[in-house]
Amino acid sequence: MRVLIVEDTEQIRKAVVRALKANKYAVDDTGDGKDGLWHALEYDYDVIILDIMLPNLDGKQILKQIRDAGKSTPVLFLTALDQIEDKIEGFKIGADDYLVKSFAIEELLARVEALSRRRYQQASPLLRIADLELDRSAKIVKRNNQVLNLTPQSFSLLELLMLRQGQVVSRHEIEESIYDEYVNPMSNVVESAVYALRKAIQIDKTSSQLIQTKRGMGYFIQDNQA
Repeated sequence: MRVLIVEDTEQIRKAVVRALKANKYAVDDTGDGKDGLWHALEYDYDVIILDIMLPNLDGKQILKQIRDAGKSTPVLFLTALDQIEDKIEGFKIGADDYLVKSFAIEELLARVEALSRRRYQQASPLLRIADLELDRSAKIVKRNNQVLNLTPQSFSLLELLMLRQGQVVSRHEIEESIYDEYVNPMSNVVESAVYALRKAIQIDKTSSQLIQTKRGMGYFIQDNQA
């Protein structure tokens, strides 16, 4: 999953970025309103964390332009404005959630995870296919009840494929979802990531191959035994 944070207080922004990355999210960040708007319109994020008081362009203006562009990305306002009128205004212009500073990182992570579930219409944090299980809240993957040690990128890729179970996910969609803006689009990072994930979830020779390739189109996950 990929998250954008637009927050001009560097200490807060860095703390949130560290926490998100530690929880297997790909993260882009900026402290400038105009730069934040560019990112929000240029990339397809799973969640956007948006401060209201920003230099050059405030969070409310950013959110309005995001919605005017037809993007329904879940937006969490992160702000010092704690009056009920401020919250109501934020919800009216399209915010999905509101968190007042100062806040506990654990609460922010829980809200981000809930918003990303809502985007994919997932009521439960548990995703299952065949004998493979992914817990989006605990960030744990099991196969045949055996806990697997996945890298953050492998976890994010598996999560994306399981959320889109049975659907082909293109190389571009994978790049947009699990990597930050610094990935080289001409590299073979996606192919390498898929290879690494296949290897990580193949616990023994009898394990079925769940991740399939649709040549020229992308990848999908499917239980061939079903």
